[in-house]
Amino acid sequence: MTRSAALIAGRSKGKNDVFRTAGGGRRPVQLVLGMMSGTSGDGIDLACVRIEGAGERMRPRLLWHRHTGFAPSLRRRLLAVMAPAETTTQEIAHLHAGLGEAFAKAAAWAIGLASRAERPSLIGLPGQTVCHLPGPAGRSVGLQLGEAARVAARTSLPVVAEFRQSDMAAGGQGAPLVPWTDWVLFRHRKTSRAIQNIGGIANVTWLPAGGDAHEVVAFDTGPGNMVIDALVRHITGGRETMDRNGRRAARGHVLANVLKKWLENAYFLLKPPKTTGREEFGDLFVRRELKRLRAASPRPEDWVATATALTARSIAAAYRRFLPGVSRTRPISRPGARGDGRPSAAGIEMIVCGGGARNPTLMAMLADALPEAAVRRIEDFGIPSQAKEAISFAMLAKAYLDGVPGNLPQVTNAARPAVMGRLVRP
Repeated sequence: MTRSAALIAGRSKGKNDVFRTAGGGRRPVQLVLGMMSGTSGDGIDLACVRIEGAGERMRPRLLWHRHTGFAPSLRRRLLAVMAPAETTTQEIAHLHAGLGEAFAKAAAWAIGLASRAERPSLIGLPGQTVCHLPGPAGRSVGLQLGEAARVAARTSLPVVAEFRQSDMAAGGQGAPLVPWTDWVLFRHRKTSRAIQNIGGIANVTWLPAGGDAHEVVAFDTGPGNMVIDALVRHITGGRETMDRNGRRAARGHVLANVLKKWLENAYFLLKPPKTTGREEFGDLFVRRELKRLRAASPRPEDWVATATALTARSIAAAYRRFLPGVSRTRPISRPGARGDGRPSAAGIEMIVCGGGARNPTLMAMLADALPEAAVRRIEDFGIPSQAKEAISFAMLAKAYLDGVPGNLPQVTNAARPAVMGRLVRP
């Protein structure tokens, strides 16, 4: 049985936990609500997790998960301030408070739907990233909005927040932060696994077979849904925000010359540890590339197909360049991907999560681009894709309480392991 088998949807029969027993020791079991809002800015994912044990022996079990969208006006304001956009300190202040209220309202709503036995005693809140500027050791900066104090006050629950700031204070880039939780959940004695998240940005956690935490490799591979979504918003005048089920890309043809040019982006050649964001692949990138796309084809479906291929091909190229054990020479094959989850000869599993996992066209392109890997969805392991990152921040909040470092220095470029977070009491 893999470690992820312990994380399955189910019902808890125990009572809600508190931090300490009457004797002063910590409870062996904690119910934690993890929250996540990604770079796509589409809303808030919430996951209530029952966690036994600590550190690498942590055994999480998902009790329930929810999703709620941002109000359209809040989402528009949020996207408008995301770097490299310019804004005012007044708008940042209002958004910091407004997002705090949105997180608080979402948490209170989700907790209110739960039975008394499945209500959390702690919240893990990373906040909404609006700016991420990785730099040399000790020089990375970033900004996450959403006042944790408002969440604590409205829910009467303690909140662990500011995870990324703890890693940056230790000299890291503040991202990616989920690789430690990936290692806890998915490490396998015989099979090497790539946990591939495809949100706005795509990121991978490489878990070599039988490897320790210090052997984990993780980084942002490049754009996930970000370029696709921006093109769809442009094409539809904002009426649509995503390529639902990959239908537009499926009707289009990949523009080979445009794709070749995009894959020459310097980020793809940069060695890990590395992270990226809207600053590199956001709306500014799309506006800059529209002229090239129009010159190559008048069909918007071809533009979306090319953006989808960019995600798949950049992921495949990153694996071959930077992941030990993945072939660097095997050519990318023709369309007609396998993607059936059968074990590959190389014993490599790619486990895909995030919104991109619900795009069949992208999944087919991805399986075709990496024929040496068995491409599977995270649902095969009993974990809903939409809940995965919220689960990770529930685990990181528990790690904070236990005094266990939750970053991997070789991944974030931090000078040392760090216990991540700051506790905000109601």
